[in-house]
Amino acid sequence: MSYELILVDEPRPKIRRITLNRPDKRNPLSNALRGELFDALEQADRDDNVAVIVLRGAGTSFSAGYDLKTDVHQGQPWHTAGGLGNWPRHVVEGCFRMWDLSKPLIAQVHGYCLAGGTELATGCDLVYVAEDAQIGYPPVRSMSPPDNQFYPWLVGMRRAMEMMLTGDSISGLEAVECGFANRAFPAEKLEDEVLAIAERVARIPPDIQQINKRAVHRQMEAMGLRAGIRAGTELQQMGMLTQSTQAHMQELRADLNSALTKRDQGFGDYRTKAKG
Repeated sequence: MSYELILVDEPRPKIRRITLNRPDKRNPLSNALRGELFDALEQADRDDNVAVIVLRGAGTSFSAGYDLKTDVHQGQPWHTAGGLGNWPRHVVEGCFRMWDLSKPLIAQVHGYCLAGGTELATGCDLVYVAEDAQIGYPPVRSMSPPDNQFYPWLVGMRRAMEMMLTGDSISGLEAVECGFANRAFPAEKLEDEVLAIAERVARIPPDIQQINKRAVHRQMEAMGLRAGIRAGTELQQMGMLTQSTQAHMQELRADLNSALTKRDQGFGDYRTKAKG
């Protein structure tokens, strides 16, 4: 399959790298892009010459979230049962598809990692971030909680609650401190550091690594992670049915940029942050 919205390369032996390639829009996750991404992930997982996969974004950001200019219910990369909650269930299925790959998957996060971008990063096994990355879920201010309710599992109840009740972001350094990410590096060193870690991961035979991955995942599943995240999809759908969300969706359809600016204006961050 030839790709238009992602780039695929092999920067070092046994390392397959996938780059989200819509830098002019901060790599929004349309279903077209997601279809290419999951195809590339599955191709890498089948390739005996690949031991580890790195996922990153082109330009200034990892990903600012889902593509709000598209209809997420159209062109989904795989079938998810329809009806209420179709989209959040589809998102969660995608996360678990990533978790269930046999090859280790590393997220290389810089710039904005927002909304659906955070959900994409958490589907990876390892997450390394630029120190000045901005990670958060601003849609809680005007739309709904996450489609993929991973925050309490990764960052703990108190930090998760603060992020859900404010929509505020955390820096890369804070992301490491609270457990969202493994390590943070200066932005200019992030790529080399990630590749160095990927090389270490690649030294272990893939048939052993797939078991090492599952050993961690099975413990999280025994604690209820998979069931808890699936339960969160119903709450996300409830959020989408509120009067406030319906009014915001009308504003998005009328003028996307104005609606997002209005959402963040009172907080003075994201697109409304004063330039220093």
